[in-house]
Amino acid sequence: MMTEQPATATASPGAAMDRRVKAQPKPWWRRPATIAAALILVAAIGIWRFLPAAGSTDVATADIEMGSAVRAPFADYLPVRATVAPRVTTLVGVLSGGQVEQLVVQDGAMVAAGQALATLANPELKLDVLTREAGIASQLGQVAGEDLGIARNRLDRAAQIAQANYDLLTARRELGIREQLHQQGFVADAGLRSFAEEAAYQEKRLAQLQSGGAAEARITGIQAARLADTRNRLQGNLAAVRAGLDALVVRAPAGGRLTNFTIQPGQTLKAGDPAGQVDSEGSWKLEADVDEFYLGRVHVGQPATAQDARLVVSKVLPAVKEGRFRVELTFSGRPPAGLNRGQTLDSRITLGSTAPALVVPVGGWLDGGGGNSVFVVDPDGRHARRRPIRIGRRNPEQVEVLSGLTPGDRILITNLPSVKGDTLNLR
Repeated sequence: MMTEQPATATASPGAAMDRRVKAQPKPWWRRPATIAAALILVAAIGIWRFLPAAGSTDVATADIEMGSAVRAPFADYLPVRATVAPRVTTLVGVLSGGQVEQLVVQDGAMVAAGQALATLANPELKLDVLTREAGIASQLGQVAGEDLGIARNRLDRAAQIAQANYDLLTARRELGIREQLHQQGFVADAGLRSFAEEAAYQEKRLAQLQSGGAAEARITGIQAARLADTRNRLQGNLAAVRAGLDALVVRAPAGGRLTNFTIQPGQTLKAGDPAGQVDSEGSWKLEADVDEFYLGRVHVGQPATAQDARLVVSKVLPAVKEGRFRVELTFSGRPPAGLNRGQTLDSRITLGSTAPALVVPVGGWLDGGGGNSVFVVDPDGRHARRRPIRIGRRNPEQVEVLSGLTPGDRILITNLPSVKGDTLNLR
């Protein structure tokens, strides 16, 4: 009996050569975790690179202007727009109130010192002047009467002394005759004694009159001096009273061109009211308003120029009004021809000599930061960061930088009032 053998699988050709190959691990840079981490890192860098930093502001490059800090000659001057004004202006005032009766000259005319410009009418003043004149004249009459009395007393005293001299001479002559007769025995002693007594009396009388005349002369001299002083004062008062009527005539206080003379006939003016002014013709000065930044740098005596004419700062008025103060410039020589009151001239005040310095352009950044800080552009040109600086002198084109910048630094010269932070992103 045949035994059945178990069926076996028939091996395929080359089966003995096949073997299992073990899979190789992927490199670390191809692993999904590494790729994901790299993508996250790139995204973070992109976000950090392109998103603005905290507290920064985006600014369009087209909306700003830039300038560079350079070392260059700095011209220390101040340009001003000056106005032509008379060098001397004298106000015309009204000395006594009244109603304008007549205008003698018109506004804009050339006048001489003391020339009548207008006349005023004041009946009350005229009546008062007449009353006071009468009173002063009466007092002068009394003084004249006292002077006449003094003169009369002097004449009377002189007549008395002259009479006493004559009487003394007569008495002495009679006494001399009686003495001769007495010596000849024709006159007794008793008769001679009476003539001697008469002569002694006349001599004593003359001495008394002369002594009294000297004392009286001293007294009357003092009285006459007082009367003379009183008379002079009364005459001065009379002249002042009469000058009150002359005060009704408005006169030019100086020679020149009359301006702002706008009073009209019939207008009532009070004492002290301004009636106009007289400007010095041909003698001019310049007036200019200067930014208060230069208050400590403009001084009397500094040179200036205008239309090729040389000037000098003659007055600095330090009162600041609306951020500006006023200076006055006078011409060193003859002013240019054709100047008129109110005309404006471009002038330049020299504040110092020209010298090398680190300078930056003038711009709105001075208004924004007050000159204490400025935005400096990074070397890559993508950002600008605020940097404190210290500035010195300035002119219309340049600002001197004392510290905070180096040559080659680029700054933003545009005023950016809306920027609150210290970093700008330039887009």
